Amino acid sequence: MPAFPSPPLHGFGLGLRSEHYEAIVAGAPALDWFEIVSENYLVGGGPPLYWLDRIAERYPLAMHGVSLSIGGVDPLDRDYLRRLAALARRVRPRLISDHLCWTGTGGVNLHELMPLPHTDEAVRHVARRVRQVQDALGAPLALENVSSYVRVAGEPLREWQFIAAVVAESGCGVLLDVNNVYVNSRNHGFDPHDFIDGLPRGCVRQIHLAGHSEGPPGSGLLIDTHDAPVCAEVWALYAYALRRFGALPAMIERDDRMPPLAELLAELDQARAIAAAALPQAAA
Repeated sequence: MPAFPSPPLHGFGLGLRSEHYEAIVAGAPALDWFEIVSENYLVGGGPPLYWLDRIAERYPLAMHGVSLSIGGVDPLDRDYLRRLAALARRVRPRLISDHLCWTGTGGVNLHELMPLPHTDEAVRHVARRVRQVQDALGAPLALENVSSYVRVAGEPLREWQFIAAVVAESGCGVLLDVNNVYVNSRNHGFDPHDFIDGLPRGCVRQIHLAGHSEGPPGSGLLIDTHDAPVCAEVWALYAYALRRFGALPAMIERDDRMPPLAELLAELDQARAIAAAALPQAAA
């Protein structure tokens, strides 16, 4: 039984960013929820928690972490998990998530989302740690597929097969970042529809939508920068995912070149319109 039972997310949300605190409180924008970066609020007090409490009074929240290092080889950081659980008790999130990656080694946080080898050994390693995290938090965990720019030669599993195996072994959910699917499909030369088709129905808990940029000239890489609007190809892949998985809570994720809140709300309206067209019965 979760320590903080709550209904699941639904509808359309935005990533909560400090640039928009005042506009949110003053304007009460029409959206269904906000997602917070958990590490921004693992503090004892001050402005971040002041604004968080005011916004949490008005909107449901999801918690999204960047430093769990679920695939790392260092022991899980128990102090971090205690602080994460305390934040969850404070905001009673509808979902807790992090990334399917590793973020450091030897006690050093690299502040990067490093990809894992897609092997059966890595599946077992991650699944074991997921179960430990879920026990510590008293709540289920969702893991996000990450963007990557190199791959391990000779991996026996494709990325979507690896994710599906982690889900089956651990019981966790998936936070499906559609932009990361598209970025990786370009960087590693696969059909992004194969990725969507390869995930089990019922495993996806939430969708991220974001923009990306071109890598260094001549590299052929796309970089997951979160500094631009969602492109047409990612919108099309979002519609494809909805037709496979059904209605899912979705949000716009923006972290750089931050536009006014009104621009992000307009982009969220695009997500609503695409969902309505892809799932006319659900929208009716």
